[in-house]
Amino acid sequence: MSAQTSSCQQGAATGRTTLVLLAAALALQIAPATGQDYPTKPLRMIVPFAPGGPADMLGRLIGEKLLQSLGQPVVVHNKGGAGTILGVDLAAKSNPDGYTLLLGNVAMIINASTGKKLPYHTLKDLTPVSLVFTQPLILVLSPSVPIGSVKELVAYAKANPGKLRYGSSGVGTSIHLTTELFRTAVAVELTHVPYKGVAPAMIDLLGARIDMMFPGIAPALPHVRSGKLKALALTSKQRSSVLPDVPTLDESGVANFESIGWYGILVPSGVPAKIAARLNKELVSVMALPDVRERLASQGGDAVSSTRERFAAFMRSELKKWTGIIRSTNIRVE
Repeated sequence: MSAQTSSCQQGAATGRTTLVLLAAALALQIAPATGQDYPTKPLRMIVPFAPGGPADMLGRLIGEKLLQSLGQPVVVHNKGGAGTILGVDLAAKSNPDGYTLLLGNVAMIINASTGKKLPYHTLKDLTPVSLVFTQPLILVLSPSVPIGSVKELVAYAKANPGKLRYGSSGVGTSIHLTTELFRTAVAVELTHVPYKGVAPAMIDLLGARIDMMFPGIAPALPHVRSGKLKALALTSKQRSSVLPDVPTLDESGVANFESIGWYGILVPSGVPAKIAARLNKELVSVMALPDVRERLASQGGDAVSSTRERFAAFMRSELKKWTGIIRSTNIRVE
């Protein structure tokens, strides 16, 4: 082999090596972020509710704390409408690069339980990261109703089928479904009076135009403390620190009853496992912060966290529960 030929081969080899190195460098630049180098830019948290409500407050609180641990801003994107469907759809169809988070809640599971055709698959198109907040609902009565316990309520309802009127924030909402879950558990007949939101229902409950309701503990708390409403029981498995004297339904004879309001962080399916694990780790730390726990406790709820697997199992159990109650009671959700 001539020296000229050998030199040409060496040059070609060097050229190929250079191309390989350049390609590798380019791949590193465009490769998805990993748990180690993530995040390198601001994140977006989709809150499927209008600004100013409790979900918005929770999203911004978590975003502020994630900024401190991740080193990147978390911008809240309010996308309300269609009972969370618009916001959840936006999240489900976002780039699965770890830079879009969703603050999901029980409403998204109820939507999936109704049998309605959704533009996404709740369990397949989203990956649970961690639960972040839970809050019990509370069984409250107008003081005009001569009932002082769950046992008395059940006895009265059995003796007077359909006489007790319960309010809700609308057909198919968590308040409505929780009351139906209770009604079927104790085998009584109640009359449903749906409203367009919690506020108008609460006004009529305070005015004794309806008899009972299962609102979240936060809107009911001041009225219970002032004596304007009677609190009979909580829907959680444990008592609440803000109303420690109010028993749970389980304690009151409705065995294994549980229906809680909750929020959790999810990401679009396809987000790399290392990124999901990093987000879970940071959320566990955030929800354990004393100031976060104190602030959420003042709202009648609990800052919580979970493994990704536990959150996924919880969502499946919620879907099974609400699908069952919707079907067994023939509730039609528009």
